[in-house]
Amino acid sequence: MGASSTAAAAQEDEAISKVNYTEMEMDRREQDGLNDTSLRGQVKRLFWHGGSVYDAWFSCASNQVAQVLLTLPYSFSQLGMASGIVFQIFYGLVGSWTAYLITWLYLEYRSRKEKENVNFKNHVIQWFEVLDGLLGPYWKVIGLAFNCTFLLFGSVIQLIACGSNIYYINDHLDKRTWTYIFGACCSLTIFIPSFHNYRVWSFLGLGMTTYTAWYLTIAAVANGQVPDVKHTGANKLVLYFTGATNILYTFGGHAVTVEIMHAMWKPSKFKVIYLYATIYVWTLTLPSAIAVYWAFGDQLLDHSNAFSLLPRSPARDLAVALMLIHQFITFGFACTPLYFVWEKVLGVHTTANILVRALIRIPVVIPIWFLAIIFPFFGPINSAVGSLLVTFTVYIIPAAAHMLTYRTAFARENAVEKGPTYLRSWTAIYVCNIFVVVWTLVVGVGLGGWASMTNFIRQINTFGLFAKCYQCPKPKSFMGDMTSTCP
Repeated sequence: MGASSTAAAAQEDEAISKVNYTEMEMDRREQDGLNDTSLRGQVKRLFWHGGSVYDAWFSCASNQVAQVLLTLPYSFSQLGMASGIVFQIFYGLVGSWTAYLITWLYLEYRSRKEKENVNFKNHVIQWFEVLDGLLGPYWKVIGLAFNCTFLLFGSVIQLIACGSNIYYINDHLDKRTWTYIFGACCSLTIFIPSFHNYRVWSFLGLGMTTYTAWYLTIAAVANGQVPDVKHTGANKLVLYFTGATNILYTFGGHAVTVEIMHAMWKPSKFKVIYLYATIYVWTLTLPSAIAVYWAFGDQLLDHSNAFSLLPRSPARDLAVALMLIHQFITFGFACTPLYFVWEKVLGVHTTANILVRALIRIPVVIPIWFLAIIFPFFGPINSAVGSLLVTFTVYIIPAAAHMLTYRTAFARENAVEKGPTYLRSWTAIYVCNIFVVVWTLVVGVGLGGWASMTNFIRQINTFGLFAKCYQCPKPKSFMGDMTSTCP
């Protein structure tokens, strides 16, 4: 009798959950004008409002690989070919696992709140709110601190990359000046309300990155190996673990996972989207990094941007231009969660007036702009962010939060998810989570932090803060000596 009562209660809870999901979906569709059958409504549905599985996949894949595509050959020169390939596959799989854990925790949080009749209309759920609801305010502070700092520097990296890339098309202005200009351009993302509205941008962004990746691959093979090419590989621990943490950073796009998931009409379908996105990303990152490293070898140790070694051509200029547009999109991906947090602090998050929200968002962009001018170190900053921020935000916190959320038998029995079909045992799930935490603490934070910060400080000592033109070429002067165009 007790067993049948429990089963009946579970079925009732499931039915209530389905009803709440349906009501919430109807509210959100009404809110976004998706029930509008006019021509204007149809156009908005096609280009502006995205909440499908395909939208989420494009958003994940587009956000996962942008400017970091240009630094992976640099990482290969630090790691060697074999380690570079292994680390890409390894961190891609580990990143997909922790993205699944975040999905699991989001669904658990949302299910509990729906049973309390909480209405999320006009409210975007974020990762720190999930941690707060499941584990309490201390975890909220931890999640908020790491996530916001990671997103802040992720946005900084996009601006640095913009200034670095455009220089290879037009070197009449130095990289610092270009960063000023693109800071103003990227600030226009304040007018994009939420991840619902990145449908076209995500599609275009991934197409642009696909072109750039295959341009790098084909151009490197066509160019052939440079004379006396050397592939020394891993001969210094500092370089080795710097390269490893850059790859760790590559597959750490989880800081916007909850926001992308929440933008879906049916978030429960997100579970394997990140893995499918990672598989596609491998088809871009592995061939391009292998080909460029094969062609240029150790020269990449002094060229963190792969564009700097390829000869000028219309195809390269097109790749640079497309990457610049994609970096604008990725800047928006990284900044939008920060916009949400700032809106919530000021109490304007639920307002429907995008102009008011846009004005409120301006102060978020200014410090990002300033930091990009201070630390223009393309490549090394990826590794530093990877070791100190991505490690916690993407790997350690999700795994630890999952273990603590389901530490009791009652929580495990009533979990909204029961684990993937290939891993039904809670013991196996805990073993995977413990491995992720220990590995990331030792290799990512410990060794990676030491290596990346050593390299980062070396860049500051070599080029100084506010460097006008980081790693710019030194053309011959009229007197025949070598002088720097960008001191």
